Amino acid sequence: MEHNNKRLIYVMAGLTFILFVIAAVYTIVQKYNEMEQIIEKTKTVSPIIVERHLWSETSLGIFGENTEDIQENSRKDNEEKESKGNNKDGNVGNRAENNIEDSVFTYLQGPKSWSERRDWSGAWGSEFYDGNSFGAFGCGLCCLANVYSTISSFQCTPDDMYRFAKKNTGYGGGGAIAWEYMDSILMGLGLESRLRRKPNSYSDFKRQISEASCSIMLVSSDASKCYWTNTPGHYVTIFLYNKEDDTVFLADSGDPEHNRHWVELRKIYKSLKDASDWQYLCVGNYNKENDTWKHKTLNGEWIKPDYIP
Repeated sequence: MEHNNKRLIYVMAGLTFILFVIAAVYTIVQKYNEMEQIIEKTKTVSPIIVERHLWSETSLGIFGENTEDIQENSRKDNEEKESKGNNKDGNVGNRAENNIEDSVFTYLQGPKSWSERRDWSGAWGSEFYDGNSFGAFGCGLCCLANVYSTISSFQCTPDDMYRFAKKNTGYGGGGAIAWEYMDSILMGLGLESRLRRKPNSYSDFKRQISEASCSIMLVSSDASKCYWTNTPGHYVTIFLYNKEDDTVFLADSGDPEHNRHWVELRKIYKSLKDASDWQYLCVGNYNKENDTWKHKTLNGEWIKPDYIP
């Protein structure tokens, strides 16, 4: 009799434990579903104010030196190889621009470009914003200005975008802008935006890029030195994927010699910065009704190319 009572106690204890585990799992599932619903609401209700990712701008590893100086060293490192004609991108980059390319905005960020009064350079390159040189951190803001001015029916400069980002997100200014703010800014400007991680398959990456209107990339020479060197982290924009030769039209604000050149997409893929929560952002269609800014003027002192109306 005593033995049966012990068995009954053990069985009851086991059942109680199982019920406790079931209740805990049910609570976790409920909380997860609630969070999913909140995230969905933030995407549609207030994309420009509510941030969906919480990592610091400094964690991106965007370099704090002047990008043009770094890229100048990169070009010197590759000078011999390029002179022998081993750089396919150099040949691709020299192809004549057509009307489609002329419509793509490709701002430059640094002081050297501005001192030489190159097309797409601006006074912002030699100015300090909230204590730091725009030439050292402005690549992401140039990318955002490129995307908005090219894809939407409106236009802005990197200076305009800097002020918009500070006013409408938690971006504090004076440093590299994080993926979280870039994502919510684009959605608030009426552009479909999707952050992505580097897929294991190049074919998957190529398909995503081909389906996008354009994309913002975070590249690093730590991942590959096939195109960039001495570059721990740098945002660039790519447009106009060409399936015939698997190339993209590159907007590189940190290097005038890279800017507005056609580059093999596979080199972009190899150069994606692995040490980041996200590696790139695909931009989809533009919806004017969802654009909270509708910015029309190109403010600031800058060198506007003749082919831009």
